[in-house]
Amino acid sequence: SNLGLMYDQGLGVPQDDKEAVKWWKLSAEQGFAKAQYNLGGMYSIGRGVPQDYKEAVRLYRLSAEQGLAQAQFNLGNKYAKGDGVPQDYKEAIKWYRLSAEQGNAKGQVNLGAMYDEGKGVEQDYKEAVKWYRLAAEQGLAIAQTNLGTSYTQGQGVPQDYKEAVKWYRLAAEQGNAKA
Repeated sequence: SNLGLMYDQGLGVPQDDKEAVKWWKLSAEQGFAKAQYNLGGMYSIGRGVPQDYKEAVRLYRLSAEQGLAQAQFNLGNKYAKGDGVPQDYKEAIKWYRLSAEQGNAKGQVNLGAMYDEGKGVEQDYKEAVKWYRLAAEQGLAIAQTNLGTSYTQGQGVPQDYKEAVKWYRLAAEQGNAKA
């Protein structure tokens, strides 16, 4: 797995997607979650292998079932978008929640968005704010923007423009255009 990473990033060797894939495949076949996740990413974007969402989903699932939060998040994305699997918001929520509960900020913001938009769950602005806040406090700009919007609109929290400005400013300072 580490050799795959070295080839993926060109560290100590020339950058070579096909070599990265070769080493990650060997590691993934042995059940190493991080290699399964990395290889899934290569299939998802078509680097070093033909793009194949179904194979990406298969690999993400193997890794996610071992508890890797990043893989759980990516698997949630595949279900939310319907990439390689039928679109299924409830299944997306399942994987986002597993990722979010491990502290993955991207999983938290996406879980919050599902509650905010009522996708796969009953719309619940308070629950959305809970997850946005956890991700925002980790510095994730999109979560800070979403939390600012919650305060602007008074959804899930009392309307508070000063609090909205605080969160928008934090996101804007990171370059978030919406903020």
